[in-house]
Amino acid sequence: MIGVLHSVTERVIQRSRVSRERYLALMERNRERFPPRTGLSCGNLAHAIAGLTPDSKHRLRHSQGPNIGIVSSYNEVLSAHQPLGGYPDVIRQAAREAGYTAQFAGGVPAMCDGV
Repeated sequence: MIGVLHSVTERVIQRSRVSRERYLALMERNRERFPPRTGLSCGNLAHAIAGLTPDSKHRLRHSQGPNIGIVSSYNEVLSAHQPLGGYPDVIRQAAREAGYTAQFAGGVPAMCDGV
């Protein structure tokens, strides 16, 4: 199974190389074009960081490192989703250990929700 997984991963990397390079170039252009977080009005930034830990607030206020947006299809209605409930905390912890911040940006419906 590991060999198959490696093979599929390599094919995806090769197949997406050109589009990935375009995407990264676009992100770099946007980073240069748009103001850093410190350029946001205090009201917008205050709302964006209100629910974060003091350390994460400091990092975002001073544009220290990337901020990862977490999007999940977790809900409490379907028991099959229960194992996903703790993932945002796991992601936040991993982000902190890497010197990043992470925020739960939103939820989306899952295919099994009848969408």
